[in-house]
Amino acid sequence: MALALIFSGQGAQKIGMGQSLYEHSPAARARYDEAKAVLGWDLAQVCFAGPESELTQTKVCQPALFVHGLALLAALQEQGRLPAGEPRYALGLSLGEVTAYCAAGVFDFATGLRVVAERGRLMQLACEQTTGGMAAIMGEERAKVQELCREFDIEAANFNAPGQIIVTGEKSKVDAAVTAAKARGIKKVMPLKVAGAYHSRLMEPARAAFAAFLEQVPFAAPRFAVFTNTTGQAVAEPAAIRAALVRQVVASVLWEDCMRAAAAAGATEFWELGPGGVLAGLARRTEPTWPVKSLAEFSDLTA
Repeated sequence: MALALIFSGQGAQKIGMGQSLYEHSPAARARYDEAKAVLGWDLAQVCFAGPESELTQTKVCQPALFVHGLALLAALQEQGRLPAGEPRYALGLSLGEVTAYCAAGVFDFATGLRVVAERGRLMQLACEQTTGGMAAIMGEERAKVQELCREFDIEAANFNAPGQIIVTGEKSKVDAAVTAAKARGIKKVMPLKVAGAYHSRLMEPARAAFAAFLEQVPFAAPRFAVFTNTTGQAVAEPAAIRAALVRQVVASVLWEDCMRAAAAAGATEFWELGPGGVLAGLARRTEPTWPVKSLAEFSDLTA
């Protein structure tokens, strides 16, 4: 086995996430307890009991998914479920990329949590200062979607899997693009319920402030290969990792490229650490032969 861990992005969160880990794994519980001390508020309470309106806020769900992913990893290690020498690769969708770096030792848990909390705070602020929107376009080639983006002055936020692309930008422009796409026979176009235009130039205030924040954060070289959303390739130099995290706030998420690059580098199995199984679904859509499983709760680790 050559194992790649894949970590969830915003939108995967759900009430109750991590509660069984907290109840049954001392190592996972320690992560949630440390998160409370670092953040100064009870993340576990919001994750386990909601309300949903609070959990879905960008500044809350980003730390929630980060802690959940690393609590799962801690529980796996505690249970002795990771074979010797594994994992060899890690990657994460959007905010999950920060989780992947932390798993690889680029920074410790408390530092990574502060990074994610600031990223979420700044992105929420940018959402509140703009009127952004996003939409999913299914079943189309990249080139056709990029042409639509150029025409309506919007951007591609995510290349998630073959035929699953998310577009982003000013809400009025995204709405116009959605209407035009349907009129041109693109069969499946869905506006998304989001707080703003993630991975677009509307996030520029967040990017600039995040860059300044990260200047004060020490980065180490990863212990194993981590892939960045910005290029779809492995990144190892601490300065390059810092630059990738900054650019990722406004750049397209090349998730399909990341997954293909990990497989090309030698990954033979993918374990999704996060709620919902979203990334496993994208993996199967990209390459049905890849062995992939989703681990979200304590029962998944002992099955």
